[in-house]
Amino acid sequence: MMLKRLLLLLKPITVFSPPSHTNPQILQFLENRRKVHHDAINFCQAILQKKSIEWKAVHRNNLSQPINDVDLVITLGGDGTLLQASHLMDDKIPVLGVNSDPTQIDEVEEFGSEFDAHRSTGHLCAATVENFEQVLDGILEGQIVPSELTRIVMSVNALHLPTFALNDILISHPCPASLSRFSFRSSGLRVSTATGSTAAMQSAGGFPMPILSQDLQYMVREPISPGATSDHMHGLIKPDQTIVATWTCRKGVIYIDGSHINHTIKAGDIIEISSKAPVLKVLLPHQL
Repeated sequence: MMLKRLLLLLKPITVFSPPSHTNPQILQFLENRRKVHHDAINFCQAILQKKSIEWKAVHRNNLSQPINDVDLVITLGGDGTLLQASHLMDDKIPVLGVNSDPTQIDEVEEFGSEFDAHRSTGHLCAATVENFEQVLDGILEGQIVPSELTRIVMSVNALHLPTFALNDILISHPCPASLSRFSFRSSGLRVSTATGSTAAMQSAGGFPMPILSQDLQYMVREPISPGATSDHMHGLIKPDQTIVATWTCRKGVIYIDGSHINHTIKAGDIIEISSKAPVLKVLLPHQL
């Protein structure tokens, strides 16, 4: 792959100001996480400079426009940074995730009884500082090529929403304790891609799917309709199929890949969901 220009999308380096009574071990752990992430940024930038590749670094919170005019996006952070990048990308530019702060098993074992010592989740990240140069060389030499991940496209009253979901969507009432109403009564409808099938969908009782599957998985959350059967409450949406539902509550929200991106809906809105979105080209870890 010819790489003339790269975009480095960075998870911001957090400066912590915790209360004075915070456990010193937690403070040290958080400061170490900040330093490891900072060092990873410097390391990756040095490798790109060494290979004479032009790059521009942007903190993910400062990027709001679609990503264009680059040959590759490299996200430095974890899955969250790659996920945020995906919302600004079409199917033309590939993305490489670099886990800048991987979890250390010895830390989890040492501090597990005192606090959560897990670091960054990098399920979709093909590189860390340990193998970044090797992975980059593989991309340059054409030995490592991107995979195409399915995304979800949604429309409300025949108008497409501008954001494609890489993981999942949830359609529900804004108040979690309230019932949602389509043609059934429940606490909502969740639809996931294969990428998101190991996250909230699996936690809710769904099943993991092969990462390159083009199917979507849907599940009605907590159905209470009389006569509701599991055959209609959980299943797959094939690539040539579309779910069409009418929202009948006064208020509703479509949550896209979590709570940060959402779209409000109202009674009478017709929602269409399918996998006909542009794919996302991701350089995946070998094990995926």
